[in-house]
Amino acid sequence: MMNTKVYKAVHDLAEELMAAANKNDTKKFESLYAQLKAICIENENTSKDHPVQWETLADFTEELEEAIEGYEKALKKSIAINSKDHMSSVAFSMATLQLELGQKEAAIKNLQDAKISANKISDKELKAEIHDLLESLVEEEG
Repeated sequence: MMNTKVYKAVHDLAEELMAAANKNDTKKFESLYAQLKAICIENENTSKDHPVQWETLADFTEELEEAIEGYEKALKKSIAINSKDHMSSVAFSMATLQLELGQKEAAIKNLQDAKISANKISDKELKAEIHDLLESLVEEEG
């Protein structure tokens, strides 16, 4: 279970980051991003560490390779606490970035893993997205 104070801080920062991004307020975005990153680093490998903070950080990381590293951290932490929801969403997000970078094999592997974890989640929309993206990639291969 995630520390509620940390969760609230991460959630609030995510909302503010979204608002800053929509307004193209780069200065504010960068300052909020730095705050979020600081929370992640401060909590890393403590009892307050949780995949949601790393997933959120990766969601707002503009550099694709760096975002993938964030998702990889989130994925490791999701697996450690056996959170199927996070395992599915993180692997899916990571796969979409890997596709942008032309890393198709890695993307397919993440989607296959995401599909397995998604068997145990209630988010039907995410399940469908994982399924459809995986299907389209496998069809291209064939």
